[in-house]
Amino acid sequence: MKPTALLALLALAACQTKSANTETTPPAPAITGTWRLLSGTLIEKGDTTTTNYNKDISFIKIINNSHFAFLQHDLKKGKDSAAVFVAGGGTYTFRNNQYTENLEYCSAREWEGNKFDFTVTFKGDTLVQRGVEKVADAGVDRINMETYVRVKD
Repeated sequence: MKPTALLALLALAACQTKSANTETTPPAPAITGTWRLLSGTLIEKGDTTTTNYNKDISFIKIINNSHFAFLQHDLKKGKDSAAVFVAGGGTYTFRNNQYTENLEYCSAREWEGNKFDFTVTFKGDTLVQRGVEKVADAGVDRINMETYVRVKD
């Protein structure tokens, strides 16, 4: 009878421990993940430039719960005059549809230390962000609209 009582007591203790340690983790914001840039449109001083990021350039943005990072490079492995590599990252905030990047690191160093405010919309696995980029040190003052698609695991 004692072994049965001991087993019952252990089983009861295991149940209590499990329920006492149960924590709920809030769901990750919809913006977290890896995003591939499809197209970008810049409007600056009345001129509009649209870039297709599926042809000669690849650009991804990776967003976790507190930080973002972006990487861009040409698809010809730096073997022609269009060779480019750009990287940056920092912290961000995201509330409702307002996404703000605080750029702490950037291969274009004059962009570091700037804040960029965007309005973000989602449609399925597509993210569209629109905002103004102002970087006095680089002489930049423009509207930036970018369309991303979520990268699947």
